[in-house]
Amino acid sequence: MSTLPRPTGKELVKALERIGFVAERKRGSHYFLRHSDGRATVVPLRTRALGLGLLRKILSDCGIKPQQLIDLL
Repeated sequence: MSTLPRPTGKELVKALERIGFVAERKRGSHYFLRHSDGRATVVPLRTRALGLGLLRKILSDCGIKPQQLIDLL
């Protein structure tokens, strides 16, 4: 069983912005986020919850542990 929360794309973008990520651009329904230290990721804006595989990939790209995500949300 997973302990990860299942945020929507908008919720995840807001959480990442709280730790310094900036939405550089938007193309269609995807936000391109970048941190000042070079980390970057793409987050799709969905009305439903993100899948666990995609969420783990975004966390990996951002260098964030699951517990940190729980604290941000």
